[in-house]
Amino acid sequence: CKNTIDILKYAGFSQGNYYSLFCSVLVYTKSTITQIERRFDIPSSIVGIIDGSFEMGNLLVITVVSYFGAKFHRPRIIGAGVLLMAMGTLLMALPHFLMGRYEYESVASPVNDAGNFTVTSPCTAGSQNIAQQLTAGCDKGEEQGSLMWLVLLLGNSIRGIGEATVGPLGMAFIDDYARPENSAFYIGCLYTISVIGPLFGYSLGSYCANLYVDIGFVDKESVLITPQDSRWVGAWWLGYLVAGALSVLSAVPFWFLPSALPEVPQPAEPDASSGQPVHTCPDLDFVPSLKRLLSNKIYVLYLIFNALIFNGFVIIVTYTPKYFEQQFGQSASRANFLFGITSIPAMCLGIFLSGVIMKRFNLDQLGAAKMGFVTYIAGFLCTVPYFVLSCPNMDVAGITVPYQRSALAGDVDVSLLSSCNAGCGCSLNQWDPVCGQNGVTYVSACHAGCNSTHGSGMNTNFHDCRCVQNWGVSEVNSTAVLGQCPRQSSCSTVFYIFLALQSLSFFLLCLGSVPLFLICLRTVEPELKSLSAGMFMLVLRLMGGIPAPIYFGALIDSTCLKWGSRKCGGRGACRMYDTQTFR
Repeated sequence: CKNTIDILKYAGFSQGNYYSLFCSVLVYTKSTITQIERRFDIPSSIVGIIDGSFEMGNLLVITVVSYFGAKFHRPRIIGAGVLLMAMGTLLMALPHFLMGRYEYESVASPVNDAGNFTVTSPCTAGSQNIAQQLTAGCDKGEEQGSLMWLVLLLGNSIRGIGEATVGPLGMAFIDDYARPENSAFYIGCLYTISVIGPLFGYSLGSYCANLYVDIGFVDKESVLITPQDSRWVGAWWLGYLVAGALSVLSAVPFWFLPSALPEVPQPAEPDASSGQPVHTCPDLDFVPSLKRLLSNKIYVLYLIFNALIFNGFVIIVTYTPKYFEQQFGQSASRANFLFGITSIPAMCLGIFLSGVIMKRFNLDQLGAAKMGFVTYIAGFLCTVPYFVLSCPNMDVAGITVPYQRSALAGDVDVSLLSSCNAGCGCSLNQWDPVCGQNGVTYVSACHAGCNSTHGSGMNTNFHDCRCVQNWGVSEVNSTAVLGQCPRQSSCSTVFYIFLALQSLSFFLLCLGSVPLFLICLRTVEPELKSLSAGMFMLVLRLMGGIPAPIYFGALIDSTCLKWGSRKCGGRGACRMYDTQTFR
């Protein structure tokens, strides 16, 4: 009983507090993927590199820290790592303060802003002046921040270096001072406590995504786009300031923890020949220890299996909110919020029950492996229906549907120019969508062939749109409004079914998490526990955490139907994806 109190009082509270915060920063970074992509005008593959930089920094030091860190004051080494993570987190917010204000193209005039241009007829050759005004200053070198994403990459790498002290040292610390039959339960409790972090991270990401990126610096009434718009950028930087400050505070308790807890008698390994207990001494040589570890066939097979599983996990956590935005038409704020409140509690319950089952039935290594195998297969089967739970592409003239209703039966003309807007002088790089009265989205009011504009700000209306009339709409009703047309109501039903199946899948997958992790610690010699955990995390990052967001980001880029353009030329962030291919 005293041992339980010591574990939970000293190691459990501090580790749980840190893991909760660490997970919140980790998932917050995932939640800002689309915001960063749009703010820095970079494709998903580059965002994947930024996301994978955490793992790159981590693997640089994790093996050495795992081995040599176990021989020193582990809690203080962990505290130093947490401070390093705080520095990296704060650094990731820096680009916002070094870059200029976020600019987006729009033909609408802000409310009561007489200083800005006002377009009274989008369908004129003069509409090309809009692009010229937006690119003003490029020749003078006034464009800022095109490479500022490198600061994010550096900050995330520093975070990864700091985290390398926590995982292997913390888990081995608990396992060293817990009775063998209680170790799984403690680790399960620790992971369960850490669920507060992801919930906080996704909630913070949802809140910040709903705030305009330059909040406090621009008038809210002058913002002509909504969170549902593919040009919207939320206050992605704000969460990094909050998380960085909290990380500094969470580092303090580690400096006051003892270097060791009261010893718990551990069963000695019996000698194979005499059957007598043999107490082994730690091997002080790193290379021989690593060789002994990698000669363990069960451990190596365990690494390969988890590397494959981790690839899928990283992809899901990184790009699921983005998938919700593109496939189901959700805003970034709503996508992060719903993903957090549905998936995280399911994962929490699965992890907790995983530890309880291990303790209740006292499963050995073979029993743990069987439990992990069954739960992973069941979790995978729950993902099979994903392929039929999708929504059709949004109707965008010249991209997914033709400009004329009569051409629906044939092939879609992928050209953005048609007879109804041929004389308008529309830019092919423009993305300022409007929704026509016919329910079709047009790339801009110019591409819709609109001849007049009334109102200002979000109340801007476009009239006499010739391309809308091509769908059989009368001249009186041939109008369009700012923004993309809403999705079909049936898409919402499909979305909620998808959420339910995803939560069930996460629950089953996490039900086997603790048994599989205990295999990592129990299949190796006692003195190699920290090294085995460190090598485990290194392999996951090297073979899963780094390549997965990069190669899958490149696959997502290949499904883009309409690319945005940077202010001074060049391809920017994707504005619209092919949802059928993305699926």
